[in-house]
Amino acid sequence: MTAEWFLATLRHDRAVVLASLCAVVLLAWSYLLLAAGMQMDKMDMGGGQIMVMLPEWTPAYGVVVFVMWAVMMVAMMLPSAAPVTLLVAGIARKRAAGASAAMPTVLFIAGYLGVWLAFAAVATLLQWQLEEAQLLSDMMAMASVAVAGAVLIAAGIYQWTPLKQACLRHCRSPLEFLLFHWRDGAAGAFVSGVRHGAFCFGCCWMLMALLFVGGVMNLAWIGGIALLVLIEKVMPWGGWMGRATGAVMIAWGVGTLAVTL
Repeated sequence: MTAEWFLATLRHDRAVVLASLCAVVLLAWSYLLLAAGMQMDKMDMGGGQIMVMLPEWTPAYGVVVFVMWAVMMVAMMLPSAAPVTLLVAGIARKRAAGASAAMPTVLFIAGYLGVWLAFAAVATLLQWQLEEAQLLSDMMAMASVAVAGAVLIAAGIYQWTPLKQACLRHCRSPLEFLLFHWRDGAAGAFVSGVRHGAFCFGCCWMLMALLFVGGVMNLAWIGGIALLVLIEKVMPWGGWMGRATGAVMIAWGVGTLAVTL
């Protein structure tokens, strides 16, 4: 009876964690859809021309852009963290009771997302500098075809590097990660989340750079990259899928550069 109760409770915890993650991701994607719709409203379709007037950079606009990047990172990266999050919830259930069992899971997620919020801040600054240098188009994509091709090639090469593969192994092995990197206590849960986020960042940062190639608010591009991240980390064939897409990116970049010659 005790074992059945424990298994039922564990299943309940998994359902709560998954439902919470799904709710957060759904809200994030809803925000992105709304933001993309507002961007589309700024387009002038007169005379067959599409034109977007980007706002002037002010502290307030910088905050808006940061929020956009932050929400984008939550929508793209949180689903791939679900396996390790469920394991953390299981550990918390075994070592705590009642409401306190949820706290390590929340702190772990907070540490994980903290890494991507830091990336969102850097991406905001980079977008600002690129716009100031007039290197971004009105659609918030690289204005230079040559630069876009170079970024594609760099992202493709990175897919094959030992650093990428080492970080991906940690992301694909949540149990192994927790065995070697989990720390007890509230601070330990947060630090463990930061460490997992760091491995995730090492795995995916060049894929995030591709957002400047396809367009920062191109929802199809965002969804494609998010799907690739999820496949790489979760699916059994994700490892070779990452290498295959790397080869495609290199070929795509070379073809893009060839057009400029």
